[in-house]
Amino acid sequence: MCGIAGEIVHGRDRPDLDAVERMTRTMYSRGPDGAGHWSEGRVALGHRRLSIIDLSDAGAQPMVDDELGLAVAFNGCIYNYEQLREELSGRYRFRSTSDTEVILKAYDHWGEEFVDHLVGMFAIALVDRRRDRVLLVRDRLGIKPLYVAEVRGRTRFASTLPALLAGGGVDTELDRTGLHHYLTWHSIVPAPRTVLKGVRKLPPATIRVFEPGQQPRDRVYWQPSYTRRPEHADWTAQDWRQAVREALQVAVRRRTVSDVEVGVLLSGGLDSSLLVALLSDEGHRPSTFSIGFTSRGDVEGDEFVYSDVIAQKFGTDHHQIRIGDEEIALAVSDAVGAMSEPMGSHDVTAFHLVCREVSKHVKVVQCGQGADEVFAGYRYHRPAADAARGEAAEVLRDAFHDLEHHELAHVLEPRWLTSRDVSGELAAEHLAESGADTALDAVLRTDTHLLMPDDPVKRVDNMAMAWGVEARVPFLDQDLVELVAACPPELKADQNGKGLLKDIGRDLLPHEVVDRKKGYFPVPALTRLDGEVLDLLRSTMSSPAARQRGVLRRDYVDELLANPNGHETKAGGNELWHLGVLELWLQQHGIR
Repeated sequence: MCGIAGEIVHGRDRPDLDAVERMTRTMYSRGPDGAGHWSEGRVALGHRRLSIIDLSDAGAQPMVDDELGLAVAFNGCIYNYEQLREELSGRYRFRSTSDTEVILKAYDHWGEEFVDHLVGMFAIALVDRRRDRVLLVRDRLGIKPLYVAEVRGRTRFASTLPALLAGGGVDTELDRTGLHHYLTWHSIVPAPRTVLKGVRKLPPATIRVFEPGQQPRDRVYWQPSYTRRPEHADWTAQDWRQAVREALQVAVRRRTVSDVEVGVLLSGGLDSSLLVALLSDEGHRPSTFSIGFTSRGDVEGDEFVYSDVIAQKFGTDHHQIRIGDEEIALAVSDAVGAMSEPMGSHDVTAFHLVCREVSKHVKVVQCGQGADEVFAGYRYHRPAADAARGEAAEVLRDAFHDLEHHELAHVLEPRWLTSRDVSGELAAEHLAESGADTALDAVLRTDTHLLMPDDPVKRVDNMAMAWGVEARVPFLDQDLVELVAACPPELKADQNGKGLLKDIGRDLLPHEVVDRKKGYFPVPALTRLDGEVLDLLRSTMSSPAARQRGVLRRDYVDELLANPNGHETKAGGNELWHLGVLELWLQQHGIR
C-alpha cells in the first residue's frame, strides 16, 4: 500500500521532476516508510511506501527491471502474488519477495493481459521502456484510486487529487456535471469525473495504454454478468449458501497475506462480525477496533453492545474507542483535509478517528465495506426486488436520488446548472445495459460498479491512508462478486436484504448480532448539528470565499443555516452538512 505519482510527456520536453516530487511528497501519510523516484525519457514515476510485503529495501519502488526493460510504481496488494511467483519462477529470476516484482514478470509474460491474472486491489503505472509504452491500470472494483490530469501536453497521475494540485497547472474550475452528481447522489461523483473540470479518474477495471503519436486507448478488462447461468440451474438455496460461504472464506484468507499483523474494523454489525468469525476459522485472533460517540436524544452513539459480544466470543484483542463531542469539531477539519474529493457521508469523520487509533497498533485491517452493495442490504434495494426490469431507473431515482434535476435550480446559481438531467441519464444508461436479468440485478450492478467506488470504497481508502493504514475489503473479492452477481436476486433480497449473509451468519455468530436492526455508523454530532460543528459550518458557508465562489444560492444557504437540522437527504444525511463539506473541502484545498 502506498501512493504513486508520475508524468508522461507527449512532446519533446522532459518530465517536470520537481512537480512529480511535489506530488509524491504530498502523499506522505499514504507511505510513511519511504520514498522513491525514477525517470527516463518522457516518463517520471514517484512512490511513497507503506511496508507490508517484503519489508526490506528489495521491495522499494519505483521498481526497475533492466533485463526486461520495465519499471513500475504500484499502490495496493496482489493477494495471489505467491502463486503467480511460483508459476513464473521457471522462467524468471526474482530478486525480492515482493508482490511488486511479480507484476513486472507477469507483464513480460502475458503482455497487457497480465492484469487478468492479478487478484487484489491495485493502481499500477507500468513503463515498457523497449516499446516506449506506459500503462495505467486500476483494479476491478476501484478499491485503489488513480487520478489523472492533462497539464500543458503532459499526463499526470496520482493516488490522490490533492497530489495533482500540488504538481501545479491543473484546471480547478468546478465541473457542472460533477456538481450535478454530487448533489444528486449524496456526494458520489462516479469515474471518470470529479467536481473539478481538470481532474479525472481512471475508471475501475480499466487499463489505459499510452504510446507515442497515438491517443490513449482504454480497455475494460472485467465486468461480471448479473444473469442466471446454466451451471447453477439445479442449485438450491442451501447450495448457494454453501458456495457463498466458501467464496467468502477464500476472500478473507486471501486478505491475510502480509508480513505484518492484520486487524479488523469491528462495528458489531453482521458484515464485520462475519470477518472476525471467518478469520477465527483460519486460526487468527486479530486485533479488533470499534468506535463510539456521545448519544444525542434517541440517536445512539455507539454499537459497543454488539462489538463486545463478538470480541468476547472470538477472543480478539479488542480496542473500544470512545469519542466525545469536543473532539468532533477538530476531527472534522482533519477528515476533510484527508479527502481526495469532498465526501458528504457523516461517517467519514468516524473512519478518520478509528483509523487514527488503528495506526497505533497495526498497519493492515480488514473491513466490511461493499457487503450491502453486493448482497442487497440497503433500504433502497427493496423496491427494486418487486419492480419490473424496465422500471429499474425509476426505482433507483425514487429511492436514491437526493434531489431531482429541477430541484437543483433552488440550490445552485444559474451558471452552474446543467441543461439536462445528466445524473439521471447516466444512471438510466447504466441500468439499461444488457447483462442484468431483473431490476434488482441492474440496480446492484449499478451500485457496485458505478456508485460504490466513489462512496464507501473511497471513504475507507482515504481515511485509512491518512494514517498509513491499509484497509482490505473481502466482500469485494472479484470471485465472490462474480458468484453473487449470478445468484438469484430473491435470495439476496430475502429477510429485508442480505438474506444469504444472514443465513451464513446464523451458523457462525450469536443470533442477536445477525437479527438486530440494521445499523449505520452513528455520529450523532454530525447528523444533529449544534455547538462547535455548527459554528464551523456557519463560518464556512458565510465566508467571503464561499460568497465570492457564487456556486450555491444565498437564499438556500440562509434557509439551511436558519434551520440547520430541518433538511434531510434521502440517505438520512443532513443537507447543511452535505453542502458544508463541499465548501470546506474547496477552501482547504485552495480552490477558488
